[in-house]
Order: sequence, then structure tokens, then C-alpha cells
Amino acid sequence: MNIESYEKNNFTVLKLEGEIDLSSSPVARQHILDTLNKKQNIIVDLERVEYIDSSGIASLIEGLQAAKSLSLSFVLTGISSSVMQVFQLAKLEDIFEIRESVESVAD
Repeated sequence: MNIESYEKNNFTVLKLEGEIDLSSSPVARQHILDTLNKKQNIIVDLERVEYIDSSGIASLIEGLQAAKSLSLSFVLTGISSSVMQVFQLAKLEDIFEIRESVESVAD
């Protein structure tokens, strides 16, 4: 998994690429929490994520909870249909703010 980070308006965008699984989810989790600890709103761009497992979902949930406790925005963008199926199976698609693209949030 690769992670690219950049600023877009009032958000830090974390662009994740590859697979978010048991071996890579701790890295994603740490990037998310580090961003939130800097008091920055966050967009997690999943456009190039091909696969996510329960540990990846757990990292996103932890990030969402941290953002809420800090009164920060936490938005997911670019979710592919295969990744969305995982969210739907876990009944989490309504828990997260999900947008089509980074531009639809940060412009």
C-alpha cells in the first residue's frame, strides 16, 4: 500500500493505493490518526484501493471516531464498487460521509 498526503483547501487528503489488509492497515491507521492529531480535517481518498479487509475498515472506524471526538471532518472519497460491497456487508455505508471525489468535498 502507498499513501500520498497533500493539502486541499481546509483538508488534508490521504490518497491510499493498493490493498488495505492486516499487514498494511496499521500504517494507514497511523497516518489517519497523525493527521487528526494535528487538528486537520481529513479526506481519505480510496479511489486506488483495490481491496480492504476488516482490519482496514477498523482503521477507518477508529479514524472516524477520533475525528468526531475532535470535532473534525472525516470524509471518504472514490470508493470502488468492490470496496463499497465490504462497507455494505458491514452495514457501514451510512456511518461514513462518502463522496464521489476529493473535488466534490474540497472545492
